[in-house]
Amino acid sequence: MITIVFESHGTTYDNEEKLSSGWYDVELSDLGKQQAKELGERHKREYFDAIFCSDLQRSYRTAEIAFEGRNFTIVKDKRLRECDYGDLTRHSSEEVEPAKAQHVLEPFPNGESYRQTTELMQSFLEDLFKDYNEKKIMIIGHRATQYGLECLINKVALEEIVTAPWKWQPGWIYIYK
Repeated sequence: MITIVFESHGTTYDNEEKLSSGWYDVELSDLGKQQAKELGERHKREYFDAIFCSDLQRSYRTAEIAFEGRNFTIVKDKRLRECDYGDLTRHSSEEVEPAKAQHVLEPFPNGESYRQTTELMQSFLEDLFKDYNEKKIMIIGHRATQYGLECLINKVALEEIVTAPWKWQPGWIYIYK
């Protein structure tokens, strides 16, 4: 059993412009940096055996800022990336959000599907179980990261998760067995 605390990365400049970044490696905005500090403050009394994030800077910079000065291992893993929106990368969120339902199984043009991102999450969880069984870890990720966790751990259908309204909250807890 692994206890997973999932946190969203901080706000980016694209988020503020209402653009869907996908694999575009956008920086955290000033608000995002402040949110990262607040994430660290929320978890200042907790210990994590490791903190995992994607290799996109909005994810790993959130981890670095949140846990600066603490002795946590921060591991970047490409499998935790946001969905690759392909031709829709950096398009308006108003255009991309409604299109997500069409790309649960079918990849975005020149991108990937949510089924593919969930398969990457499955691979990540299998590897995680080998090294972190009976441990507590944090994942700082993207919506596709959380969609994978919801599907694989809570057994919610991807079609349901992708179309559900998303609302930020300060952390989600998952128990992976």
